[in-house]
Amino acid sequence: MEKYRVHEVAKDFGLPTKDIMEILTKYAQAPKNHMQALTDAELSVIFDYLTEKNPISSIQVIFADTEKKAEPAPEAPRQEAKSAAPQPGQKPQQGAAPQQGAAPQQGTAPQQGGQQAGQKPQAAKPAQSAPQQPAKQNPVVPQPTSRVPQKKIVDTRKGGDVNLAKYDQRLEELGGQRGDRMAQRGGKEKIRSGSQRKGNQPFSNKRRGDEAEKMRRLQLEIAKKAPVKVQIPDEISVGELASRMKKTGAEVVKCLMKNGIMASLSQLIDYDTAAFVAEEMGCKVEKEVVVTIEEKLIDDHKDAEEDLVPRAPVVVVMGHVDHGKTSLLDTIRNTSVAAGEAGGITQHIGAYQVQINGKPITFLDTPGHEAFTSMRARGAMITDIAILMVAADDGIMPQTVESINHAKAAGIPIIVAINKIDKENANPDRVLQQLTEYGLVPEEWGGETIVCKVSAKKNIGIDNLLENLVVLAEVLELKANPNRAGQGTVIEARLDKGRGPVATLLVQNGTLKQGDVIIAGTAVGRVRTMLDYKGGRLTEAGPSVPVEVAGLSETPSAGSPFFAVADERMARELVEQRKAEERAKAAAPVQKVSLENLFSQLQAGERKELALIVKADVQGSVEAVKASLEKLSNDEVNVRVIHGAVGAINESDVMLASSSNAIIVGFNVRPDATARDSAARQNVDVRLYRVIYDAIDEIEAAMKGMLAPKYHEVVLGHAEVRETYKVSSVGTVAGCYVQDGLLRRDCSVRVVRDGIVVHEGVLGSLQRFKDAVKEVKERFECGLTVEKFNDLKLGDIIEAYTMEEIPR
Repeated sequence: MEKYRVHEVAKDFGLPTKDIMEILTKYAQAPKNHMQALTDAELSVIFDYLTEKNPISSIQVIFADTEKKAEPAPEAPRQEAKSAAPQPGQKPQQGAAPQQGAAPQQGTAPQQGGQQAGQKPQAAKPAQSAPQQPAKQNPVVPQPTSRVPQKKIVDTRKGGDVNLAKYDQRLEELGGQRGDRMAQRGGKEKIRSGSQRKGNQPFSNKRRGDEAEKMRRLQLEIAKKAPVKVQIPDEISVGELASRMKKTGAEVVKCLMKNGIMASLSQLIDYDTAAFVAEEMGCKVEKEVVVTIEEKLIDDHKDAEEDLVPRAPVVVVMGHVDHGKTSLLDTIRNTSVAAGEAGGITQHIGAYQVQINGKPITFLDTPGHEAFTSMRARGAMITDIAILMVAADDGIMPQTVESINHAKAAGIPIIVAINKIDKENANPDRVLQQLTEYGLVPEEWGGETIVCKVSAKKNIGIDNLLENLVVLAEVLELKANPNRAGQGTVIEARLDKGRGPVATLLVQNGTLKQGDVIIAGTAVGRVRTMLDYKGGRLTEAGPSVPVEVAGLSETPSAGSPFFAVADERMARELVEQRKAEERAKAAAPVQKVSLENLFSQLQAGERKELALIVKADVQGSVEAVKASLEKLSNDEVNVRVIHGAVGAINESDVMLASSSNAIIVGFNVRPDATARDSAARQNVDVRLYRVIYDAIDEIEAAMKGMLAPKYHEVVLGHAEVRETYKVSSVGTVAGCYVQDGLLRRDCSVRVVRDGIVVHEGVLGSLQRFKDAVKEVKERFECGLTVEKFNDLKLGDIIEAYTMEEIPR
């Protein structure tokens, strides 16, 4: 049966296409579009529905309608055809054949159409006479006065006649081809009798099979000519690629081999290779875009210019250790943070917001010690302006240079604050000179770097620094969109005994509200409480506001970006996915063995390992201590931090240390009572520190004890062989004269003959006269034997030496 499409049915019934699609959607399967071809079952649904929804008022209406339709003679064939069309059980082609075939050749086309559609030849006979004798049909048809009419025509269509010429396009085409062939032959086909047609039935079936085979081949050729569209992801297996291209696996493998790639069906190939193979095999390639959970969940669209509003600048204070960064912030905030830090060294990252001339400015305080490099880099990346603190008496120091590099890498403007100008040995001009060496030329010297001379302790020049800060912030035109979900960076995270995991967040865009679901690295949770830097409760925090939130499932890593999301279930799914990736990364072998690295790995197998467990009060300190200790690794000892976490030292840490033979390093934390007892019972070494210098120095000293001892040779003395004696039970005994130094019983010796070492070994015995002695000094004579060596000769020199351990 030829395709009968949705829009064709709608046109034939005089209905909108939308109505037909609604019928199919409700009672069958929804069509893809108005061009979809319908099956017999779907046509039956449409006919049944329209018959049911268009009932007649009485039986007389049918007869009256029949009478009216039967009066005009030329319409009779069409009325007969109509009677067949709406019945679901019959094929609509039966009525269409006479009409289509009668146009070119009335005698031949009905027979031909009937045979090709799979109908018996006799079935076409009654239909032949209808078009030939239209005039005689009017008196023959009985008038609808009888109760039982010969034919009932029930028209369920609103729109009048159905265009029956479209019901069998295939028959029309085949009929047209047949007619063309007959015209070329120049003759007409004979009208065979019924018996002849019956005799030719096997031939008719054969022809029908041939036609079907031709149609099948034609469809295959068309399918081959139309290029197959293939969507290819970043990586795809050869077998999957073959199935998407509708090719066999062998064909794809053959194509790969032709291009010098040996791959099995299960092997993964990259996008470029797969695209090349697909194009070579005549397919149209499209890049498959895989939408991950992260892309669905996290809104990262760019804000429109009209949505942006001005925001407060975020300022990071950087510089060398003990150059006055925290003291400057104290002066600005009129508080005293530095007194609380161990040894006056900042070991946590702090975030504060202060009002300057009615405008808020957020300050980040970063540690200056070299161990906190990652924390300084993180501070530089999330801020807008950097204040570089340089002490007037010390000048530029290693961490000052590092801070300059961090700020330049982040592309943020630098304001230099020369501190401690009130000191007697202060030399600000030397600092200005040093700054030029690193590309920071002061404004007073014709450059662009703002330099302010201040004293944080005496409150000198602070107002000038803040004015410059406000001006620079206005020039930068910092903007953000508060009317979107909050996002930003985790500045710090710690484990609070009462509140659980607590994170300090800097909101960089959008607004974070209490009750929002946030995801940060592998931590997810709902914001239960939100506090500002003073400890006051907040319900929402806009851009550039630092807040402390509680409610996360675990302490996130410092520096992780956080996002407020709508779907908590999907957020937890994403966190599980991230954790699985981390586990897979940790479990994966560091490096696969190849001939190039086999030797180096064998050498690494000889190294000793110092296992450490690091516990600290905040996540940033954990990372800093971990990085510093791992730097102590050398060729002989590999320092490995097997566990690092936030919080007090507990029993599980002691158990891990006991099983792993590790040392526990606590930084600003104490062990609880259970852990202390457990550590004493299992002889686990727990080291507690408040300042990072002490931790590094002590562990370095412990490592020195673990290093393999090194030895150097110490020559004790030389003796000359002046006589030899053969003793059957002992071997050769040499009578010697000690020329210098001394000979000891337990020393090692070399036998040197004419400047060449002929043997190395140890003394077998050492005697003076008949007594065995421990040592013989210079200018004395002695007798000696050398173990496992009897070839001693006159004139040989015996060199005595010992190996002494070099202290580390």
